[in-house]
Amino acid sequence: MDGYFRDVVPIDAIPPEVLNGTVLPSQYCYKHPDYDVLCDHVGGFYSYRVDIAANAAFLGLFAASLLGYAAVAFVLRRGRGLAFGVAMMLGLVCEVLGYAGRVLSWRNRWDENGFLMQICCLTIGPAFMAAGLYLCLRRIVTAFGPENSRIPPEYYTRIFIPCDVVSLVLQATGGGMAAVAFHGSRSATAGTNIMIAGLSFQVFTLLCFIAASVDFALRTHRRQKQQQQQYHSQLDSGADSTGSGSGNAHHLVRMRQTLRFRLFLAALALSTFCILWRSAFRVAELSEGWSGPIIGKQGLFIGFEGVLIVVAVYALNVFHPVLCAPELFEVGGGLKGLWFLRRKAASGRASSERGHKIEGSGESSG
Repeated sequence: MDGYFRDVVPIDAIPPEVLNGTVLPSQYCYKHPDYDVLCDHVGGFYSYRVDIAANAAFLGLFAASLLGYAAVAFVLRRGRGLAFGVAMMLGLVCEVLGYAGRVLSWRNRWDENGFLMQICCLTIGPAFMAAGLYLCLRRIVTAFGPENSRIPPEYYTRIFIPCDVVSLVLQATGGGMAAVAFHGSRSATAGTNIMIAGLSFQVFTLLCFIAASVDFALRTHRRQKQQQQQYHSQLDSGADSTGSGSGNAHHLVRMRQTLRFRLFLAALALSTFCILWRSAFRVAELSEGWSGPIIGKQGLFIGFEGVLIVVAVYALNVFHPVLCAPELFEVGGGLKGLWFLRRKAASGRASSERGHKIEGSGESSG
């Protein structure tokens, strides 16, 4: 046994199997986590004692948020916002599992199961939530008018959703590799680097998403200002102004002027900022390794991982797009613009057209 324990633990308090080297201190503490005389001096998977109050609170908050999104999906049951709801719920399932793992680690910080749960689940959870944010932008562009966007609305899903999938795959792969390495007491450097790559790509994608959103907002503002000037000039000249306007449906124009829609936009912006900040924090945290100074500070994890994601999900719980902007979901959107779904729909239409042609030729020959 290491001489360190003999210096800090009374010799008569050291179990015989640990004293003679038959059992490692960490192995003994895994089976006897409440033996504080020894185990308070034995390092576990964390460099701190997991705070049960904070992590249990996060577990409860994320579970309640999950029930909230599920309730909206169940009550509506019309397919509106289904893709957004599923993305948010998948992310929240990961958060619930991750914080359940941290609660298990409070009981026994030498148990790798809880540690591995939080590594894998808390890392990938916000990637699902980011997908939900990306799905909203396409519908917002449609509401304000595609003419204000540099690209067609469906390209927002075609670009950002695949990028999010790449980020998710990298994070999941890296987390899995790190978990296997920890289980086998091997170096987790390779898996950690892949996780960092996935998180970095997520940060990059979020920054591009923010840039696209800001660009669209500025172009929309300029166009609306020009239209107002044209409208007033037509009034001054006595010309007919009934044909002016962007051509949006009247119900979308009315929706854009409501407080509920503006609150939804504010909630979407807040959620995006929170997920971006959290992802940047995780990149900085993991870039210093599993024994770095940032990862060893539980307060930073609670603030920049737990609190930020709670704010992100509850902002859209309260100002849910389906509740605050139901008009957005009366037109096509969601995942329908993705390349593979587009090809599937096109092939379906082609086969249907061929079927009609065959029926028509059969009737004519008869």
